[in-house]
Amino acid sequence: MKFEVSLEEIIFRTADVSSFRFPRPADFDYKPGQYMLCTINSSGKELMHPFSLSSSPTEKDYIEFTKKFTDHEYSVALKSLKPGDRVKIDAPYGKFIFEGEYPKIGMLTGGIGITPFRSILKYCTDMNVQSNIVLFYGCRTPVDMVFKDEFTAMQAKNRNFTAVYTVNVPNDDWKGTVGNITEDLVKKEMPDYKDRAFYACGPPGMVQAMTNLIKQLGLPETQLRLENFAGY
Repeated sequence: MKFEVSLEEIIFRTADVSSFRFPRPADFDYKPGQYMLCTINSSGKELMHPFSLSSSPTEKDYIEFTKKFTDHEYSVALKSLKPGDRVKIDAPYGKFIFEGEYPKIGMLTGGIGITPFRSILKYCTDMNVQSNIVLFYGCRTPVDMVFKDEFTAMQAKNRNFTAVYTVNVPNDDWKGTVGNITEDLVKKEMPDYKDRAFYACGPPGMVQAMTNLIKQLGLPETQLRLENFAGY
């Protein structure tokens, strides 16, 4: 579905990450984990980029994507957008979807690769999906974590959802795990890993690392679903 819509709200998530929220057309539907193409105008030139929807299909009033800012041309133009500016959206796309297809899953992600998982986890919480979900989310520092407060609220409502956080550079207040998502961490926090389907999303290097992790765990790659956007 292709449509044009005005930017409704910009939500600042971290120092260099923001969510862009738009009114949701009444006839627009999508599945948790899918992505959209967003075209913006910059100095008379149209620029297009894919983004995972960080909103859930259960959130009926708006759709949202979340972006980490870089010095890329599109990112610079996006950062200059203001509420009321018009954009073109083409969606939904993608098969990186979870609506309860597996009884147990593990989610592996880092940085802004969290966006489709926010959509999936919100959907599963709102729809009371009974699948057991363990999220492994790694970031450089604690302040780089996006949606952490939302995940805490979801865990309070969803007894089937557990979040495991790890950082590479802790601050004085950090009480969690330090380092990358490793074989030892997965085995410690998710002893039944052999019984789970895995989903991984993030920058290409991170996705490759998670593919290697699945091999280290002795699991077939068929147990892993990937979303690899160079745009992250």
